[in-house]
Amino acid sequence: MYCLSITSLPFILLISISSALNTSCAPGGNFDLSIWELQLPIGAKNNPDTIPTSQLTGCGGYQDPQHMYFFTESKDGAAVFKVPGSPASSVCVTTKNSAHCRTELREINPSSWDPNAATNRMKVMLNVPEPDDSTMGTVIGQIHIDDSLSTKPVCELYYSSAGDLNMGVERNRTGGNEVPTYIGNVPVGGNFTYEIAYESNKLSVTLNDEPTKGLSTYQLNAPLSYFKVGNYNQGATLSDVHFFSIVVQH
Repeated sequence: MYCLSITSLPFILLISISSALNTSCAPGGNFDLSIWELQLPIGAKNNPDTIPTSQLTGCGGYQDPQHMYFFTESKDGAAVFKVPGSPASSVCVTTKNSAHCRTELREINPSSWDPNAATNRMKVMLNVPEPDDSTMGTVIGQIHIDDSLSTKPVCELYYSSAGDLNMGVERNRTGGNEVPTYIGNVPVGGNFTYEIAYESNKLSVTLNDEPTKGLSTYQLNAPLSYFKVGNYNQGATLSDVHFFSIVVQH
């Protein structure tokens, strides 16, 4: 099953296609958001606002009225994901299982999938005009363990203020022991693609057209999982991430 944001055409064409994004539409008019729900960094303590799929889809779909967190960039049609900082440095709120705020899509259709299946991958084109000030940077994509099994991710892809990308992989389902692997560097504000795959019980990440890097999954033992993509701030300062394409394939 293919779940596509803009097109199934190869990456070589995505840069020119991104220029055709409709700046007059909400992100749901340019991206297939029918497989996602959106978590925002606002709401009640331990209970951030969540926008369901039904409100995200279409040109008239949800974007926050003040264009502070989730909206279409007026210059190029990118889907903008912003987070103002941490709970201590801003008014943002988190879930009860996290100390960090996010504007992030959570895969909801399917709600989870088997890493032993032949195909589970997400390919994204984006840039990060403003990473947060944490050492590893904001999380721009992740695979999360099914909520019935754990509150922890399988892996998180970080982008730092130095332009460094690192993939952190948990050692087990209890979590709290991520092992980082350096993936590469993209200057802040530069366009790039990444692809994360967890299929046939093998985890990998690809940056642009560089060779794919395989990653150990330690004692995770292929838990049911789902994709997340957006801006999961890890620091105290604002983070700003712009997406031009999000393609999920199962």
